[in-house]
Amino acid sequence: MPSWNSRGLRGSALEELINITNTRYREKKLALIQKIPTPITPTNIDKEKRHITLAYFEEKSTVDYIGVVQGVPVCFDAKECATDTFALQNVHEHQVNFMRDFEEQGGIAFLLIYYSKRNFYYYLPFKQLSRFWDRAKNGGRKSFRFEELDLDHEISCKNNLFIHYLENIAKDIECRDPELGESKK
Repeated sequence: MPSWNSRGLRGSALEELINITNTRYREKKLALIQKIPTPITPTNIDKEKRHITLAYFEEKSTVDYIGVVQGVPVCFDAKECATDTFALQNVHEHQVNFMRDFEEQGGIAFLLIYYSKRNFYYYLPFKQLSRFWDRAKNGGRKSFRFEELDLDHEISCKNNLFIHYLENIAKDIECRDPELGESKK
């Protein structure tokens, strides 16, 4: 079974900003998005500091967040990238499969990526992630470069929201064929 060894909660600042944004969305009745906890079983606990230092995952997680935006089901995973190359090993096959199934049920799935070197937030629609994933599975690059991204999917900071991704969901919906639920691009 996979294990987890605490290395200081990588990505927790990103998740905290997303959580603040999600709270604001809920307060404004724009969306209801929840963080999905990853179930773990602790095996070592520092009793003095009351911290888990070693644990194993009880089951594979799906995505970080799931919810509904104005009647549209959404799910996404938050990722942080320190360079201009995003390694697809940061996304697991069971997550891609879950996102694919979610989209087939009429939902919107995406990655929210923070490029820390650039201080840049990006909305990667599932269709684009799927292209990169399939390319890797067929012997191509096991990553994608910043230059390959459509900069129209940058997430802007507006209305006192740190990571205002609802506009990107709206763009994603506009690009889909309403009868097929598929992207026009």
